[in-house]
Amino acid sequence: MMSSRCSAPRVMAASLCLALALASSAAWAQEALPPGSLWGGPLDGSPSSGSSKSSSASTAQPPASAPLPPHRPSAPFKPAGTAEARAPAAPAPTPTPALPDGRASPATVARVTDYYNSVQSMTGNFTQLDPDGTRRTGDFYMQKPGRVRFQYDPPSPVELISNGQSVAVRDRSLNTQDITPLNQTPLRFLLAERVDLANDPNVTGIFQDDRFITVTMQHQVPMLGTYRLLILFDTKTSALKQWVVTDPQGYDTQVTLSNVQVNKRPDPRLFVINFERMLQ
Repeated sequence: MMSSRCSAPRVMAASLCLALALASSAAWAQEALPPGSLWGGPLDGSPSSGSSKSSSASTAQPPASAPLPPHRPSAPFKPAGTAEARAPAAPAPTPTPALPDGRASPATVARVTDYYNSVQSMTGNFTQLDPDGTRRTGDFYMQKPGRVRFQYDPPSPVELISNGQSVAVRDRSLNTQDITPLNQTPLRFLLAERVDLANDPNVTGIFQDDRFITVTMQHQVPMLGTYRLLILFDTKTSALKQWVVTDPQGYDTQVTLSNVQVNKRPDPRLFVINFERMLQ
């Protein structure tokens, strides 16, 4: 069962919600909105108090034929002084052109699927853009299936850990720890051991341009509403670059990856959740 903080109207924000490279154009700019975490809600678990919302918000069921995304990202956010994410070791084949309606070709979908399934671990840096414009940075460690850790840089006291079954958000300054089942967060898509983008019923569209392959997904959480996930892969290398989580109230949390290393197995102790802290 989720803690009371986790079951607030806005589930804890999209922190890896291990970032994924999403729309960073001006169309994604937000006004004064409450801060977010990696998977679409406030880091402190509190309800949102802002009134401005993303125009991409929707609580409806996925359409039978998904339209083009309302905001086509032009380029991923690149923090000042940060190196470009390292290209994957796999060779980058010549991209297959998009279909006339802007959708990715079956060959492109298969290529991205095969590449992401070949990546079993990732480490690197992330930059998180909260709905109120606050920027947070830190390190992330991911090991499929289901394990991830987002370690925020000071002064943020927050860390997010998934052990494969549960997701814990710790606040060292408040000495609190909130637990949510992994399968109730959009993180479950990013942390799956294998994905099938062509047949996943949560995928509402896959689009392509010269820079990005954009996957749009929707995730229905009982009693909370629909979360929308936008994932950007590099068109040439298939590397995961950024993602945006839109919560049921329409607030966007954007995560951008940098300095990424793939298939370098992290220390398994990074993914241990100390459940005894909940009893203190």
